[in-house]
Amino acid sequence: MARYKPYSYEQGKFIPIFFEKQILPGTFEYSLNHLIDNELDLSVFDERFQNDKTGAPAYDPRILLKIVLFAYSRGIISSRRIAQCCEENIIFMALSADTMPHFTTIADFIATMDKEIVHLFRDVLLVCDDLGLIGKEMFAIDGCKLPSNASKEWSGTRSEFEKKAAKMETAIGMILEKHREQDQNQTNIQNINREKKFVETLGKRISKIREWLNNNDDKPGKTGKPRKSNITDNESAKMKTSRGVIQGYDGVTAVDGKHQVIVHAEAFGEAQEHDLLKPMVEGVRENFHAIDKEGDIFKTTQLTADSGFHTEKNMEMLFTGGIDAYVADTHFRKRDPRFANYERYKEGSRKERAGRKGHTPLFSTKDFIFDKELRYCLCPAGKRLYRSGANVVVKNFRAYKFKGPKSACLPCALRSQCLRYPERTEIRQVAYFVGRSAKGEITFTERMKRKIDSASGKVLYGMRLAISEPPFAHIASAIGLNRFTLRGKRKVNTQWNLFCIVHNVKKIHRYGLGFA
Repeated sequence: MARYKPYSYEQGKFIPIFFEKQILPGTFEYSLNHLIDNELDLSVFDERFQNDKTGAPAYDPRILLKIVLFAYSRGIISSRRIAQCCEENIIFMALSADTMPHFTTIADFIATMDKEIVHLFRDVLLVCDDLGLIGKEMFAIDGCKLPSNASKEWSGTRSEFEKKAAKMETAIGMILEKHREQDQNQTNIQNINREKKFVETLGKRISKIREWLNNNDDKPGKTGKPRKSNITDNESAKMKTSRGVIQGYDGVTAVDGKHQVIVHAEAFGEAQEHDLLKPMVEGVRENFHAIDKEGDIFKTTQLTADSGFHTEKNMEMLFTGGIDAYVADTHFRKRDPRFANYERYKEGSRKERAGRKGHTPLFSTKDFIFDKELRYCLCPAGKRLYRSGANVVVKNFRAYKFKGPKSACLPCALRSQCLRYPERTEIRQVAYFVGRSAKGEITFTERMKRKIDSASGKVLYGMRLAISEPPFAHIASAIGLNRFTLRGKRKVNTQWNLFCIVHNVKKIHRYGLGFA
């Protein structure tokens, strides 16, 4: 029978270590170490300190930046874990020269470098440009919604918070009344203590809500209705994602098409991306003006973005600014013959979701039969809906409107399938769109539609997905930087830029042969 030498991974050994020997050429830490020591200008951090004559010496920003970026490249974003790695991991020891900064020092360094992060990002971008990693042929703008260090439980308007506080106060009153009744009888002491702790918790939550209500107002929305605020982080937003509703920020990037280098990054506490295109375009301009001063980068570079950035105002900004842009609208796929049958799958998915929820899907316009002369239409129950408007303009489109009589709609057996709220809606109304209104000039949205529907426009816009999405997959999935640990737009924007700097440094390590 074979015998092997015993071994244990739990044992330790005292050995002499030269930190320089641990940073091996060809590794990411070698590229990171060389980049920070030789290529980046970190003199911007000198303004933080005035301890040349008095005061304790500070940690070198190079050391802190090395361990932070290396930790982020391994998916470690907790300051406590980073500090622990500096005490236990040999690579962290080598990069930090065994200085072992405290976790509060690391956390403060990250949270307060909002002014320096712009210079750091541009220095890394300049290195990418010098190495020829930026093609400057096409930029793609897109966003990645990530959760932040805030709970969506604490989101709402002032009226919602007041109702929530009142509800908690009522619950406290009921529990205290119950305790008064139980004092006269022998009851379970454990249950009483548990309820007392619950009352204390509710009291703290009520105080938190009342304090916020005394110092804050509702955030105004575009339509005049208040937007939801958040007590924990009021600059974050409630966002719909493929993983459900989250409380977080939208990390938006502008990515170059050659090697997917991120040329500008910014985090926004906005649920919608309509107002984010202009600041991203301006940010790209400023970055390239700072690193090469060749004028407007968009004179020679094309731009693509998805339908989330499409508004009439944004299209006007692109056309008047002379930017060769390709931004899809919400109906782009419907006009593409390659997606002629996509409604079939969409309809099937709609029916499946309705089946899982236990109700049948609502009838759509396709379930109605329209007369050739558009005098009337037939509903799925075979009843006539009569025309209630002809050549009506709805959002610059001409339409014919139809509505059903009460005598047909009220007793109809298909009301639950035809009306979203059959208990309060009396009749069904349908609109049949026949085309764009002839009134007025051609809008910038229409000009973009014609541009993106052309043969060349489809090809160019088709490149967007392959440019903008890989960095998000790399950052959030491959590296594991899939949430923000800080609060407030200023701090979160710093952390998002650090995520993107790690991505760009990895590009330098991968393609910059002089660094590997």
